[in-house]
Amino acid sequence: MKLLIDHNLVIVSKDADFHQRSFTRGHPPKVIWIRRGNCSTNEIEAMIRSAQRDLLEYAANRDASFLMLD
Repeated sequence: MKLLIDHNLVIVSKDADFHQRSFTRGHPPKVIWIRRGNCSTNEIEAMIRSAQRDLLEYAANRDASFLMLD
């Protein structure tokens, strides 16, 4: 976890535990929660690419700790 914090890395996960962690502990690290059921890696890639502007704004926002993509 120290590596995530020291280098301002962001956790991107489909796991709801990270969603809960961001609410109970705040940030850092920032969390992006992908809310999709069973899907291919290509679908995840397309979703991330299409949300690029939102992701960059989120990363630049010092106060933001959680972003949900679905």
